[in-house]
Amino acid sequence: MTRSTEALRRRWYQGRTLWIGLAVILGIAAGHFFPSLGTALKPLADIFVSLIRMVIGPIVFLTIVTGISSAGDLKRAGRIGVSALAYFEVLTTFALALGLFVANVLRPGDGVAVPGAALSAHATAAAAGSDSPGASVVKALVDIFPDNAMKAFANGNLLQIIVFSILFGCALSMMRDRGKPIEDFFERLSGVMFNIVRIIMVYAPIAAFAAMAFSIGKYGLGSLVALGKLVGYVYGTMGVFVFVVLGAITRLTGLSLWRLLRYFKEEIMLTIGTSSSETALPAAMAKLELLGCSKRVVGLVMPTGYSFNQDGSSIYLSMCVVFIAQVYGVHFSLSQQIGILVLLMLTSKGVAGVTGSAFVVLSATITATHIVPVEGIALLLAVERFMSMGRATLTLIGNIVATVVIGKSVREFNAATALECYRTHFDDSTVRI
Repeated sequence: MTRSTEALRRRWYQGRTLWIGLAVILGIAAGHFFPSLGTALKPLADIFVSLIRMVIGPIVFLTIVTGISSAGDLKRAGRIGVSALAYFEVLTTFALALGLFVANVLRPGDGVAVPGAALSAHATAAAAGSDSPGASVVKALVDIFPDNAMKAFANGNLLQIIVFSILFGCALSMMRDRGKPIEDFFERLSGVMFNIVRIIMVYAPIAAFAAMAFSIGKYGLGSLVALGKLVGYVYGTMGVFVFVVLGAITRLTGLSLWRLLRYFKEEIMLTIGTSSSETALPAAMAKLELLGCSKRVVGLVMPTGYSFNQDGSSIYLSMCVVFIAQVYGVHFSLSQQIGILVLLMLTSKGVAGVTGSAFVVLSATITATHIVPVEGIALLLAVERFMSMGRATLTLIGNIVATVVIGKSVREFNAATALECYRTHFDDSTVRI
């Protein structure tokens, strides 16, 4: 048996993608035929998400700190950060505009009956807790800066962890040779944390099975029928964004989107199964480094993108605001839609890669408009879990592409390493990047 044949058999029988895919299918069946069992399995999925969140803070901290300190060029790190934020703002704004355009043209809210039921307790709480747009923006800016670094890690506040990590990395870089022992220790500790991730990932198929069984068991396959048009349009718009917008960006930078998707298929399947992009963050960061992106680019771009580059949530938010307006017969003028677009440009930046967080932001945004009936968000509860799958998956894909594209634009992407990585991963000596 040849070496390549052995590699193919190992991937076929032992590849995590296969097991996660089977787990998702079995979870759908279990939730459909045994709904009570499906809903009871939710704790198995929650355990996995908790374990992943446990290591995200330390991994982000160690990756950013070692990336900045090992490079020693603080100006270059600053340029990467500025490039990333500019890229994120352009892409998320385009995603918001695309969602508004599709919702206005295809009108998914036409013909949907308004339920007589009152707003659910969850939606009411989300809406009641929202602030005015101005207050929300100021509060969001202040909340970026931690008043207690340990509290930021304990709460899993990714933005605050990033701020602390950048400051720590810059301070360590300023120490030069005296900081080398700390840098070496963090490098070794980073290896330990990624080994923890590898151990946790063994549990991933069980978590995907439980998460899918819970979603179908609680909401049922029929929950997609009434709002199927909206779900279909949202997913279709996300598909256009991936294959047209991100496809064009990768092509312009000399990369293949299809090969990136194939390379990260395990992380994509895991995100679909758990409906959370956070679960795939540590593994995706490790694979991006193997692909040839520098540690500094991966550490700065990928975690920051989870707060500032939420393409999936941007499409969801803009389409759902217009959808609810159409359901209630509210007419949006062009100026009002521009105003909503500007508002969403601000509120969408508060969306983290956690299941359901975009729903809360949607509630706050609708409340702030004073135009759309806030009780309309109750319509979306039945399909929230399925919407979350699409949002999380596009967030993961969008930030993978962003990391590679920005890495290449600042010349911190090694094409030779990427080529070797692809050829080893795909077991194909003729593959190109």
